[in-house]
Parts: sequence; C-alpha cells; structure tokens
Amino acid sequence: MDSSISNKKVVVEISWKTIVFSVVFLLGIYFFYLIRDLIFAVFIAFIFRSALLPVVQKLRRLGIPHIIASVLVFFVFLSAFIAFFAFVLPPLVVETTNFIRSVPQYLSVVFPGQDYSFDLNSSLNFLPNFTSGFFSVVSSVFSNIFFVIMTLFLSLYFIIQEHFIRDILVTFLGEKHIDTVVEVSLKIEKRLAQWLWGQLFLMLVIGVLTYIGLSFLNIKYALALAVLAGLLEVVPNVGPVLSLIPSFLIALSNSYLQAVSVVGLYFFIQQFENTLIVPLIMRKAVGLNPIVTLLALVIGGRLGGVLGIILSIPILISLQIILFEFISRRQ
Repeated sequence: MDSSISNKKVVVEISWKTIVFSVVFLLGIYFFYLIRDLIFAVFIAFIFRSALLPVVQKLRRLGIPHIIASVLVFFVFLSAFIAFFAFVLPPLVVETTNFIRSVPQYLSVVFPGQDYSFDLNSSLNFLPNFTSGFFSVVSSVFSNIFFVIMTLFLSLYFIIQEHFIRDILVTFLGEKHIDTVVEVSLKIEKRLAQWLWGQLFLMLVIGVLTYIGLSFLNIKYALALAVLAGLLEVVPNVGPVLSLIPSFLIALSNSYLQAVSVVGLYFFIQQFENTLIVPLIMRKAVGLNPIVTLLALVIGGRLGGVLGIILSIPILISLQIILFEFISRRQ
C-alpha cells in the first residue's frame, strides 16, 4: 500500500489590526514604565486611603462631617509618623555614623590580614566624579521631596473624595460593569488596609524586641540595628536575614559566644514572629506562597528599585484578588 506524505505550508496571516494592537500595547507598557513614579505615588495614596478611610467612617458615625473627619485623621496619622521619626532619628543618625566609621575596624578583627582602612589620597581621586555628580544628587533629592508631597496630597484627596473610585470608573467603563468593579476594589481596599496596619505593627514589634535583645547582650549600636531590623520587615523572607548580618559582624568582633547569642536572638524573634504575629495579623492579609512572594520581590526590585520591592507585596495582593474574582465569575 503506497503512502504519500505531502508537505503543507502553514500560512499565518497577520492583519494590520494585530500589528497596530501589538505596537500600541508595547508602547503602552513602555509609557507606564516611564511614569512608574507617578503610578507608585497613586498606589501608595490608595493604600493610605484604604487604611485611614475606616477610621474616618467611624468618626462620621459620631456626627463629624466627612471633610473634617478626613483632614483630622490624615493629620493625626501624619503627625504621629513625624513625631516617631523626630524621636528616633537624632540618636539613629549618631549611631549609624559611628557604625559606618567602625566598619573597617570590625572587618579587620573578623577577617585579619587585610587592610580595610580608607586611604585619603585615593579617596580624593574620586572628588571630580563626586563634583560632576553633585547636581544629579541634588536633583534626586528634590525629586524625592516632590514625590513625597505629591503622595501626601493624593492621599488626602482620595480620603476626602470618598466615592472618587466609582466616579472615575463610571467615566471609563459606564454603568454596565461598575458594580462588579467597585465590589472588587472594595475587597482590595480591605486587604491592603489589613496589610498596612499589620506591617506597621509587625515592624514596631520586631524593632522593639531586637532593641531589647541587643541591649541585653551589650551589642553596640543597638538602636540603629533595631531600626534596620524593623524596616527590613517590609521585605518578607529576605529582610530578617539581611538585618542579622551587621549585628552578627559586630558580635563576632567581640567573641564567638556573643555572635552565637546574636544568632540565637534573631532566630527566637523570627520564630516568635512566624508562630504568633504572622498567623494572627499578616496571614489573613497576605496569604501568599513564599516562592511567589520572592519572585514578586525580585521583579519589583528590577522594575522599581527599593520602592518596587516595598510595593511588590500589595501589588501582588491586588492582582491576586482581581484574578480570583475573574475566575470565580467566569465559572
């Protein structure tokens, strides 16, 4: 029985609409990448709104007008934030400066045989580069100040305009699907509020426990190391390990016993966090797989730097809710 194999060419036709759509889509992604700072500011403002709006609504139930309650809650939160840093910042700057000056000494004790001292003459060679980069540094500082002011202004505006999300969505989507989208946005708001308050509480607890433990072990620069440990709690899984390194280095320069004690202290705090604090506070708000979390941190760091790392978890939470709602409604 003869069998013949015929080679058929597969012709793929690409229409002009597909090409135009692909080009517009890629340009849109590039455009959003260029304005990522503005998007970050809007998203941070949305997180603050999610966290503070329930407090505003409670004041409204007491008979306080919405605008007055919004401004009051916003400035109380902002004042508490500024007061905390005003109390912690002066001794923190002193300890951090002393620690940076002492880093070569600690390195020479832990890793003998190497010269870690700074050479003044070689440092002066970098002076022209520093001078040429001075204006870029000043520009970066003013850019960050503008970013903070813009974020605060957007936060206050979002809190005062309680229904601004619905008004914006009606403009772009119309009335047909507005209820579904608003329902999803409310779920995102609730989860982001839980994440923010839980994260702030977690950072405070870890910072206080670290300070008490390091002070008990007579570790230098306990305040600076404790603040570092609290701040790095915003980076899950990786942050606690990074905060251990400088503490371990300082303790190891004194004695092996003190170094082991520091490792034990950080291990105890981490277990206390994972066993008690995270299940009670953060797991309901986050509930993400550790591998997915790590990938989100890496992607966020590549796209947005430090700010991208910080916002990677709330962005991932929002995407998780949107995807879950889309799949459930399709089913």
